[in-house]
Formats: sequence, structure tokens, C-alpha cells
Amino acid sequence: MVSDSPLKEQRMHISRADGGSYTDNLIGTLLAIFGNVLVSISLCIQKYSHVKLAGTKDLRAFYHTKTWWGGFVLMCLGEGANFVSYAFAPLALVSTLNAVSVLTSSILGFIFLRDKLKPKDFAKRYGLSFLGSFLTIGGTFLFVVFGPNSHEKLQAENIVTHLVGWPVLLYLVLEIITFCLLLYFYKRRNANYLVIILLLVALLGSVTVITVKAVSGMLVLTIEGTMQLDYPIFSVMFVCMVAAVVFQAGFLAQACKLYDSSMIAGFNYILSTVFAVIAGAVFYVEFKNEDVLHICMFLLGSAFCFLGVFLITKNRKRTKTFEPYVTMDMVNGVPTIHDKGFFVQPDTNGAFSYGALVNNDGAAPATLPVPNLKED
Repeated sequence: MVSDSPLKEQRMHISRADGGSYTDNLIGTLLAIFGNVLVSISLCIQKYSHVKLAGTKDLRAFYHTKTWWGGFVLMCLGEGANFVSYAFAPLALVSTLNAVSVLTSSILGFIFLRDKLKPKDFAKRYGLSFLGSFLTIGGTFLFVVFGPNSHEKLQAENIVTHLVGWPVLLYLVLEIITFCLLLYFYKRRNANYLVIILLLVALLGSVTVITVKAVSGMLVLTIEGTMQLDYPIFSVMFVCMVAAVVFQAGFLAQACKLYDSSMIAGFNYILSTVFAVIAGAVFYVEFKNEDVLHICMFLLGSAFCFLGVFLITKNRKRTKTFEPYVTMDMVNGVPTIHDKGFFVQPDTNGAFSYGALVNNDGAAPATLPVPNLKED
């Protein structure tokens, strides 16, 4: 009886650890879902504030309106919930749950649209969005149910142990080399391709999620009573987190200037999630105790989410391309054709627009001949 007691205590300890891991994963999953939903709602509220302010003669800046500040507060709460979720749930689970934000934005956009369309036109316009939403919901269910259930308390000693392991060092070396090569082609060779920019964003994003999980985990342990903030690794992770977030936002802003946001949203989610899952598997060894079935089902759910997000973002309205227009040089009396998109296109106000000259005497507009600029 005496010899069996340590074995029973060990079994009880293992069962408590498994139950605690399941509870932590559940808390992290709910926090991530709640945070992504709040972020989507906040962005819709802020966009509504901008649109409403632009449609009136109100000269106030957008940050002087209560609606915008309400959206900002919700965004802070949502991002805070996402930040805390990294301390409880695995990286592979939290990063993939960003699909909830895309899904929520699509649903809110559909609810607030007031287009009255025929059933045929409605199915043609929103068919891909509905298909993508169903795929995203099904994929989310799969990777949440079959996702990694391993979780450890991220004490400073554990983070240092992970950091100095040879798989992590090899992963970081390969990531640095890849990042430098992509940055060289982007800066020196002017390779402003969307894939290259989003790969830079995704590589920085993998560093971001690694450091966010470490900082969040140590902060939660400190709040629970185990001080972790006086370890040097906390300061290192915090500085790396801030730097990665700043540079990641910079590259993402450059991508938004060059390409349509609907293209960026889908590809950025796919690439960032892939690199985040790889980072969690290498750095925090999240799939170590998972069997082949769970891993395959998790990958299947992730693939469903990738396809669903791609279809949702593909069906969004594209921004209108620049249309060439003509203005009159009042000094020389020579019409000027603007076809590069560098100038702000004037509104139709009875003066001159789209190649039609309107006289001040009220005469009928005379169409200006537009020369053929193409040379054989």
C-alpha cells in the first residue's frame, strides 16, 4: 500500500495537469474569440463614424466624436483579450482564430448593407461570401476541437530553455536569412510584389506571436503571485515584441498603399497563420504529444479557414481604379490630360470635367479632342 501511494499521487498530478491544460485552453479560446469579435465591431463603429462625419458639414476631426472613441475603447478591450489569450492557449490555436475577425466583419458588413437585390443577383454577389463563411465556421470548429491541448506555465526559466534549444536556434537562423534575402529584393531590386511584402510581414509576425506569448505568460504568472518581471528574458522579449510590431505595421502599411485591401486581408491571414503555427510548433513544442489524427484534423480545419477567408475577402468590393481626366491650363489655354493618378480628380461643378469644356456664357459644352498617345 505504501509503495502504491506515490504512483497514485503521480496519476492524480497528471490528471490535474491535463484538466488544468484543458481549462486553460478553453479560457484562451474564449478570450481569443471574444477579442476578435470586439475588434471587428470596433472597426465597424469607427468606419461608421468616419462615413457619417464625411457626409455632413461638420468640420470636427474624427477623434472628436463620441462614436469614434467608443470604437477605440472596444478595440483596446478586444486587443487586450487577444493579448491575454496567448498566456492560456497554444499559439497554433490563437493565431488561427483570427479568422473569427474576418468572419465577423463579413457578417456585420452584410447586415448593415441596404442593397435591395433580386434573388439571382443576390446569390451571384454574395454566394462566395456565404460559402466562405460556412467553410470558416466549419474549419474553426475542427481546429478548436482537434487543436493542440498542451500548455505549460511560461516561467522565465522555461522560456530560456526553449530559446537556447538547437531547433529554435536553427529556426531563427533560417528565418533571419530568409528575411534578409526578401528585404534585399524588396529594397535593392524594387521587387514590390505583394507576396514578398506579406512574407516579410509574416516573418515578423512569427517573432511577434512568440514574444507576445512569452510576455503575456510572464505577466499572468506575476499577477498570480509568481514574480517574473525581474528576469532579463522578460525585458528582451518585451523589446523584441515592440520592435516586431512596429516593423510589421510599417510593411503592412506599405502593402496597403500598393495593393487592394481585399487582396491583402486574405493572403496576410494565410501566410501569418502558417508562420505562427510553425513558430508555436518549433519554439513551444505545441504538437509534441499530439497523435497523427489530431494533427491531420487540425490541418484540415486550418485549410477550411484559409479557403473560407480567401473567398470572403475575394468577394469584397474593389476600390475603383483611376480614370484619366482632362483639365484646362488657364494660363496657356491648353488642355492637360491626367492619366497617372497623381492629381485629385475634380468634381463636376459646371467648370470642366472628363474632356467637356463648359463656357461661362452658358453655352453647350464642346467636346475636346483627345489625342492618341500610343505610338506605333
